[in-house]
Amino acid sequence: MSSPYSANEWLQLNLQQQGLLTPADSVSKAVEQLSYVQIDSINVVERAHHHVLFNRISDYQTSMLDSAMAKSEIFEYWSHAAAYLPIEDFRFSLWQKQQLKQGGKHWFEPEHKVMREVKAKIAAEGPLKASHFTNTSKAATTGWWDWKPAKRALEQLFMHGDLMVAQRDKFQKVYDLTERILPSHIDMQLPDDTEFARYLIYRYLTAHGFGTVQQMVYLRKKIKPSLVKTLNELCLAGEVARFTESGLEYFYLPHQQLLTSLPDRVWLLNPFDNLVIQRQRLNQLFDFNYQIEVYVPAAKRQFGYYSLPILWRDRFIGRVDVKAERKQGVLLLQKLTIEEGAFSTSATSSELEEFIAAFRLAVDEYAAFNKCDEWELVETNLFNDLLINKGR
Repeated sequence: MSSPYSANEWLQLNLQQQGLLTPADSVSKAVEQLSYVQIDSINVVERAHHHVLFNRISDYQTSMLDSAMAKSEIFEYWSHAAAYLPIEDFRFSLWQKQQLKQGGKHWFEPEHKVMREVKAKIAAEGPLKASHFTNTSKAATTGWWDWKPAKRALEQLFMHGDLMVAQRDKFQKVYDLTERILPSHIDMQLPDDTEFARYLIYRYLTAHGFGTVQQMVYLRKKIKPSLVKTLNELCLAGEVARFTESGLEYFYLPHQQLLTSLPDRVWLLNPFDNLVIQRQRLNQLFDFNYQIEVYVPAAKRQFGYYSLPILWRDRFIGRVDVKAERKQGVLLLQKLTIEEGAFSTSATSSELEEFIAAFRLAVDEYAAFNKCDEWELVETNLFNDLLINKGR
């Protein structure tokens, strides 16, 4: 089947469905539109989950996320990684919980005796963090995988569904019994494979506009055969349509339409942002080869420790390595790298000026979000004279 949109229109639909073109008015609505928001602990700047929401909610404050959790509008669990999810999707977390209870593994082998003891302590004493448990292991720890037994048990109970995260205290999970947190109206019927596959399909296509099978099952196990079967059935029923581009088969929801024009705006996206987290898709659609270099040895980093992809209109124009010097109130742009060929030699001065103006505004807003009064450009491969070294 031929594509109903041009390549640029598909990208615009992607940005629209990602919530970048029209701000959401609440955390719950933003998370529902995206289907999940990934949680990450790196804090050289404001953490990833807050940054993702900042780009999609006007006047976002980090307290808004805490409030949504306290009201049980969202919950923590595992998507392809640790994430905030819409509370309406809780039922579909039961599918993975069931897989784990039937022998699936998540990091560690379950230690059932410790799990029983930990659960009993929380039942008796109320919400607790890992730090409330004494480390009874005499083994030396060498990394995060050497968690003390109680912490491993907490994580297993959480993954199995016996515990939920009530809140975070200085980013540390505070656990409580699921029955004391989960609203009573939530459907607890276990979805079968077909229901779970249908859920994944609709969530992905609603959040991205279109996608391949591989993108829909990203980092998920044991569901691809069911998802392919369900997709074919949905296509036959006319609920989902498909087209082929560059040898790849894409699926989309026929009722989705382009509703919003593309603004002349720059977005500084987080490395864990929903739009860029699938690096292969990012390269295929936007011709942007991106890798976070947090885990790359310093001597081998090309773009910097924590570089943010720079999206201008519907093009990824470069990346900028950032660090918030919080005591000084300065956001450091440690290295700004504009993609080779991003601006042709025939690019007009007005085009360059439009990008620079949009970029400066994006950096101003991002600096304020990080509670920095000004920003400083340390190194760049382009635009040094035009950008000037300090902002705000």
